[in-house]
Amino acid sequence: MLTPKQITRIFWAFEALLLVTAVGGAALLSQSNEWQPPLLVGLLLVLTLTGQYFSVQTRSGELSASLVALVLAMSLLGPAPAVAFGAAAMVLKSAIRRLPPAQWLNNLSTFTIVPFGGALMVRALAGDVHDPSNHFPETVTFGLIVFAVVALAVAVNFLLVALDVWLDEGPSLRNQVRDLFLPMLPGQAATAALATILAVAYENLGLPVLFGSIIILSIFQYLGAALLRSEDRADQLEARSIQLASLQFGVLATLMDALALRDRSTATHAASVARYAKALAVEVGSSEEEQEVIHTAGLLHDIGKFTWSDRVLHPESLTDEDLAVIHRHPQDGATLVGKLDGFGPVADAILYHHERVDGGGYPAALIGNEIPLASRIVAICSTYDRMTARDTYRAPMPPRDAIAELRKVAGTQLDAELVESFVAMLEREGPGKFHNDEASFEDELKFEQRVRKMAQPAGR
Repeated sequence: MLTPKQITRIFWAFEALLLVTAVGGAALLSQSNEWQPPLLVGLLLVLTLTGQYFSVQTRSGELSASLVALVLAMSLLGPAPAVAFGAAAMVLKSAIRRLPPAQWLNNLSTFTIVPFGGALMVRALAGDVHDPSNHFPETVTFGLIVFAVVALAVAVNFLLVALDVWLDEGPSLRNQVRDLFLPMLPGQAATAALATILAVAYENLGLPVLFGSIIILSIFQYLGAALLRSEDRADQLEARSIQLASLQFGVLATLMDALALRDRSTATHAASVARYAKALAVEVGSSEEEQEVIHTAGLLHDIGKFTWSDRVLHPESLTDEDLAVIHRHPQDGATLVGKLDGFGPVADAILYHHERVDGGGYPAALIGNEIPLASRIVAICSTYDRMTARDTYRAPMPPRDAIAELRKVAGTQLDAELVESFVAMLEREGPGKFHNDEASFEDELKFEQRVRKMAQPAGR
């Protein structure tokens, strides 16, 4: 049984044979009239080389005007010019990209045998295009022949390249067909159609129309290449933005995870508050943007507790200094979150979620509607969840009793109208819809979505 190295060497020998066959056959079959008219020969050679020079690699293949030039050489000139142009284009490409010898061989064999075979097929089906008595190239049928030849040439070209990639321990042929060949088909079909139209136009209208069309093609080639390079730079910038956003937001998520390890109820409480808060924001008619701010504030409202010592986090008794630390956690949390681009409203919601509507809260003693809506919503949801959750330091309160407690402090500690909206929502939906003991901070966080949103430019 042949080893992979032996199979590769056999394939190299096969490619070498194809190259010799194409070059030798083109030389033997070459006719002087294939190189006429000189202006057409020069135009197609220049387009082949410049199209290859300005080619751009895309996700689904290569954007290049060289294919159009090679098709025109196959259909309007003959085997020898087509082989010569294909070889010249691949020498230029391989030299510019400093490819290894194996890829030189693959490029040269592919882009000589394919033009050679295509030109022979056109000659066999359409006759000698240089014969003045042959009017067949002026017909639509000639265009169909050219299109069919191009389709076959594209398939053979892909097969030869795909075999080389596969033997080099690359993707399987099936995967290459799925990931590369099929996505590039629309572009190749458009190129084939364009080349066909140009070939028929030349046979009917002469060199001036072809010359003008190729100038336009070259301009579009240049603009297309510039656009793709610009999109590539934009993709790179977006990727870097996502990395930066991931780093920034990941720090906060890590802090919350670390806090959850020290106080297991923190993550569950954060997830529940976020769910309650999002639902209440919808209940009172907040916009989608406001809902996102409120939901995120619910998730991160206790992040300032990360700065607490274990003695404060799990107190047996509290000193005045400990109370000062506790009262400072909204500012600490707002400072952490405020460092993220675009998270200013979330930071404000965290900063003021311990304010009271009667002005007795902290840190700024705001009154009533001076307190941001997001802060007032988070305050209600956090208070209710702390009373009803099973994993707090006290026995959970039944929902009915917790609602009664909310109403007791409505108008003093909490916003009375929002409390009634919250109660109406609970009575309609049931408390279990928003809180459960398995509430997941990670599920509510939706890290990847938030990072990508953070990476979006403002207004996009």
